[in-house]
Amino acid sequence: MIDRERLSEIAAEAGRIAYAMWPGAGHAVDTWEKSPGNPVCAADMAVDRFLKRELGALLPAAGWLSEETADEPKRLGKGLIWLVDPIDGTRDFIRGRTGWAVSIALISEHRPLIGLLDAPARGERWLGVAGQGSWRNGEKLAVSPRKQFVGSRVPADSLAKEDRMLAMVDKPNSIALRVAMVAAGEADIVATLRWGWEWDIAAAALIAREAGAAVTDAFGNPLDYNKHDPRAFGLLATAPGIHVEAVAHLADRAAVVSRDK
Repeated sequence: MIDRERLSEIAAEAGRIAYAMWPGAGHAVDTWEKSPGNPVCAADMAVDRFLKRELGALLPAAGWLSEETADEPKRLGKGLIWLVDPIDGTRDFIRGRTGWAVSIALISEHRPLIGLLDAPARGERWLGVAGQGSWRNGEKLAVSPRKQFVGSRVPADSLAKEDRMLAMVDKPNSIALRVAMVAAGEADIVATLRWGWEWDIAAAALIAREAGAAVTDAFGNPLDYNKHDPRAFGLLATAPGIHVEAVAHLADRAAVVSRDK
């Protein structure tokens, strides 16, 4: 049995490490690009090292997959695995904005058991536990009861012409925090149409699902974790009453974009 109290302490300490290096709190941070348009900073690496050490000590039998650690194929033989994004929303972190979070998920046999997001710049700690529910700062979460797709709230800076029947709300850079907004009933839909990584979505997807959201890939298929290729095409997290219509709305674009793997 996982020590959830210790796990929460580790997540909170990871958030404190990141916050202590956050430009928004007046700190300078070293940044560079892993690849063109893909920024990383010293805080990503510091949090990654801390989590690898502490989560490894907490559950030595578990494998490890993180955005900032070289992938080790032996994880595929593990029944348990940690999926970690040390700082999800690095662009907001670097710019001194609050839309970033530490993301931690424990996966068992390809399904998430526990998901945590620590967003210290927002004073938010999120937790989801399979079969038990999800919480923000100790308050139980529940998704929106919305059943009408038109007018649904989406975290976005702008909308494509095809999506202008939706209503924009504030968009943090972190995809995990955007999905968590669905869990909290502060957004009705979050959708991506691109190949994305398991570590970006695992914790938040569980938090949203445990709050009652429908969470799938862009085609409406279940999400799977700890795959040989740790990617999925798109993420769709919605209030359950609009999920079928959301899948249909995205279907043509998803079919075209997914061919470019």
